[in-house]
Amino acid sequence: MSKQSEKTYAVDKTDAEWKAELSPAEYQVLRQAGTERPFSSSYETDPTVGVYSCRACDAELFRSETKFDAHCGWPAFYAPLAEDRVEYIEDRSLFGGVRTEVRCATCGSHLGHVFEGEGFGTPTDQRYCINGVALKLQADA
Repeated sequence: MSKQSEKTYAVDKTDAEWKAELSPAEYQVLRQAGTERPFSSSYETDPTVGVYSCRACDAELFRSETKFDAHCGWPAFYAPLAEDRVEYIEDRSLFGGVRTEVRCATCGSHLGHVFEGEGFGTPTDQRYCINGVALKLQADA
């Protein structure tokens, strides 16, 4: 059963359509709020300049200029491309704690989580810890 909300999104597909379009790993992360294995994404340290889009719907989410090496095992960004590109959901699935889930605002797919106050030397003091399998990188021309 999908963990997605009942909210309607600009890109709205049935569960069967998502399963047909996404690989099993992509489906598990994007549509069931899973997490890929740490250090399994080449995007974590990829130096390519460009735009990171949602793998499920192609919505542009992050720019490479806001990516930084947080040594956390997943691609990390300090800000989305624009605040309306992502949505935030309180996540209480972690025993004894609260995290903030980050979803694509266009299709509702799970991207990862955002953390604050960790002391990284970034302009926002935030770390958007995003599953690499949830992203596609389009290099600048």
